[in-house]
Amino acid sequence: MIFTLEEYKTRLERVRADMAARNIDLLIVDQSEFLIHLTGFSISENMYRACLVPLAGEPVMVLRAVDLGPFLDSSWITQSVAFADWEDPIEAVASTITRLGFGDRSIGVDEESYCMPIRRFRQLKAKLPAAEFRDFSGVLEVLRMCKSPAEIALLREASRIGDLAIAAAVASAGEGRSARDAAAEVHRVFMEEGADTARAGIITAGIGNNFLHGYMTGTPLKRGDILHLELLPFKDGYSSRIMRPVVIGPADERKAIAERLLAIQDRQFAAMKPGAVARDIDAIARDGVLAAGLRPDYLNITGYTIGAFPLHTPRTSDFSRVFLPNAEWTLEPGMVFHMYVSAEGVAFSETMLVTETGSERLTLAERRIFEA
Repeated sequence: MIFTLEEYKTRLERVRADMAARNIDLLIVDQSEFLIHLTGFSISENMYRACLVPLAGEPVMVLRAVDLGPFLDSSWITQSVAFADWEDPIEAVASTITRLGFGDRSIGVDEESYCMPIRRFRQLKAKLPAAEFRDFSGVLEVLRMCKSPAEIALLREASRIGDLAIAAAVASAGEGRSARDAAAEVHRVFMEEGADTARAGIITAGIGNNFLHGYMTGTPLKRGDILHLELLPFKDGYSSRIMRPVVIGPADERKAIAERLLAIQDRQFAAMKPGAVARDIDAIARDGVLAAGLRPDYLNITGYTIGAFPLHTPRTSDFSRVFLPNAEWTLEPGMVFHMYVSAEGVAFSETMLVTETGSERLTLAERRIFEA
């Protein structure tokens, strides 16, 4: 198991407290992010699978028989129902719920779950006609928001690996080299330093203001180009993130852009502390960049939640909490975010931990625009 039994038990108790508050007798947990948080087991959805969490008693995992071995190896949960590949997973879930005595009780489902489309939900309801279904949306996102010391330790290690990979990618960059060449260096460092097998990140050309989700290519970089590095090192499923720009040749006027972005970001980091309102933190970066004339508009978020990212989730980022002009939520100790600013092909980001008194930068690579 990645974490201690006590940590998983604490997570279960918190889930059950919210179940009791909503008069839910049994909860169906099926999204990858929430399954790994609660059970320690992460599996893709080639076939439907779910953890059934009663208000009292042992949780039960319902899954394909072929996945039973890895589940027993990685999870603290001992009760499971394994079905053959020719069996109907929803039938397996429904029959297990009935056998456990919850066929006519209140059942919680996450109505925002990407694993519970309308047709599947209708099928489940048809098989449990006496059950009362209640919405549990938005609860598990909040329960996993503040990280434990053990989770923070994994994020620190992922950040350390990311710092080393940034240094290696910068050292290997140069005229005639490509984004793919940089990715090869990043993957090498990831594997040598004990990171999970995962994609290197978004490694692309920095052009204009909307390059952050660009494609990786093998096109040779030429003098004056910007190599944009956004690395995603994973450690036991927990991902840190970091962005740095590399100019091929002299940075020239881009140095001034980088210095202004970093100064704005420094002010934002200084304001990140418990009780701060997210929209106020967002405004420091957003308004600062616009006031400096670095961009004509700023339509994207300035930061978002970071933590466990199962590789098979359809979400490449966790937007449970995002920094926007209308974000009214407040920062709490233990929250971890990916915070970023960008303009004119230049981008910087850090993995930031909210502490009891302020914030701490977990990614420690040198903060400047590099020249190669």
